This record gives sequence, C-alpha cells and structure tokens, in this order.
Amino acid sequence: MNDIYDIYDMILHKLKEKGYKLTPQRKAVIDTILNNEHKHLNTEEIYDVLKKQYPNMGLATVYRTLIVLDELGVISKVNFDDGYIRYEIITDNTQHRHHHLICTNCGKITEVMEDLLDDLEKTVELKYEFKITDHNLKIYGLCKECLDDQ
Repeated sequence: MNDIYDIYDMILHKLKEKGYKLTPQRKAVIDTILNNEHKHLNTEEIYDVLKKQYPNMGLATVYRTLIVLDELGVISKVNFDDGYIRYEIITDNTQHRHHHLICTNCGKITEVMEDLLDDLEKTVELKYEFKITDHNLKIYGLCKECLDDQ
C-alpha cells in the first residue's frame, strides 16, 4: 500500500471507525509526515513546517493530532536514541517496519526497505517457541559521505 490514495483511504477508514473526522489540522499533519517521510520528523519539526503555512496552528494541536494518529495505529514512533520521538506513516499492517542506518557523524538516516531478519526470526521462533510480531533494527556507523571526508 504505497499509493497516496490508498494511504488516505486507510487513514480515513480508521478515523471513521473510531468516530473521528479528517480535520484540516489532521490532514496537514499527515501531509507533513508524508511529504517528509525520509526525514523522520519529530513533533517540533512537524510544527515548524506547519506554522509556515498555518500560522494559527499551535504546537498543542500537533501533539494532540499525533496522539490520535498513534492510537489509531496510523503512525509509528521511531526512536533513534537522540532524545526525540520521530514519526512515520504506517503504510502496510501486514509487514514489518523497515530498518534504519544511522550515521554517527552527520546524523543522516537511510532506510533499508528489505527485511533483513526473516531467517533470524524463523530460527528464534522455532528455538524459543516464541511468535515474533514485529522488530526494530537500527544500525549505527558512517555514511558514504562521511567516509569519503575521512
């Protein structure tokens, strides 16, 4: 489900299911996350983007919107151990989330779309009789640009 219309259909369905509407504020927050999906924005960064276009929107509105979207399972929280919670739209409930490469020098985040842990998960499930429902992999190191600068 990578088509923008499919994502909005999924979000609208989940909002309606819980009695919520797609308000202009919610749409603006969703659009901001989608338009900056590879930047992994935190709450304040989302607010900074929005206040340029919507000067009357407050930070509290952004927080409340993110809480609702998180409760609905529409967004996921991502923690890169930098003191901030960042957000991504969940585009497919049936697959694991992607992984991230994090440059310890410049902070660049690169998404790894392949699920690198399939074989490991199967081994763990069999050996420990444990059903894995999700995982989160962050790999730290130096990006190509930082390596080239050395």
